[in-house]
Amino acid sequence: MNERLLTIDVSSLDGAMQRMKAAFNGRAASSARYSFCSHQDLLRMLSPSRWAIIEALTGAGPLGVRELARRVGRDVKGVHTDAQTLALCGLIDKTDEGKLSFPYNTIHVDFLLKAA
Repeated sequence: MNERLLTIDVSSLDGAMQRMKAAFNGRAASSARYSFCSHQDLLRMLSPSRWAIIEALTGAGPLGVRELARRVGRDVKGVHTDAQTLALCGLIDKTDEGKLSFPYNTIHVDFLLKAA
């Protein structure tokens, strides 16, 4: 299986702008990246229930909400609500058939926490 890596990190706006400039200048990153402005935003968006959805979708191909709910051991309505949130922020995709998709089979989460 070909590795499709997503790096989830915390990055300043300046850091994200530098990566965008590099990409526009033909120096594309070696993997896809999804950045949050703060570790609080990352932890708020990737709650344990939402992280379980991402874990279940990682490498699985498109899944319907009912199958996804079965895999994470939750009710369909709750999974649907969390999946909608993840789709709206761009972390997961919806197919034309309404299934949920996460096109990566590897995730790397990276952030640094320093004393104030």
